[in-house]
Amino acid sequence: MTRNNTQEIYRTKVNLETSRIAWKELQRFFASGAAVSVAPELDLVEVAFQFSEDNKTQVEQWLLAGQVGKVSDAQAAAWYEADADMWAVVISPWVLVQPAD
Repeated sequence: MTRNNTQEIYRTKVNLETSRIAWKELQRFFASGAAVSVAPELDLVEVAFQFSEDNKTQVEQWLLAGQVGKVSDAQAAAWYEADADMWAVVISPWVLVQPAD
């Protein structure tokens, strides 16, 4: 099996582990500092895959661009007040979240 095939299989696995969940159900991950926000313009599955591959170069680019980062207090409060639904996936120790809208 080639590396590309292996990567595609893992991307598919990550996609299957992604779920829609209410932000209120994710509060404990935010409280523990494990919730990571992914900008709406990014593909959550691709970001999760790059995290799982420990692709520091790509993750750092997203961090510097403000497209990925720990969920801020303001974001958490706004999502809580709006009773927002999120797409989420666990890439231990992180829970990557993206608004479902």
